[in-house]
Amino acid sequence: MSTTNGGRIVSLSQKGQATIPKELREKHGIEPGSRVRIHENEQGEIVVEPLPSLQDFRGAATTAERGTAILREEREVDEERSQRLERDD
Repeated sequence: MSTTNGGRIVSLSQKGQATIPKELREKHGIEPGSRVRIHENEQGEIVVEPLPSLQDFRGAATTAERGTAILREEREVDEERSQRLERDD
């Protein structure tokens, strides 16, 4: 792995797997077994987004309204993270 002004450069395994650098995993709370969303943005860049686990939501949604509010909050966090990642590139 090497560093450039545009981020980290990692190699792909023969299976097409890449390792997310430790400092980014720690910064974004990505642990072994965590789930991430991988998609292509409007600029054609591949984006990796950490997803909250079901445990993060356990006990939080005591009503349907509260559950909806939690999902809205998480979507806002996801959007902010996406925008921050796009700015960092």
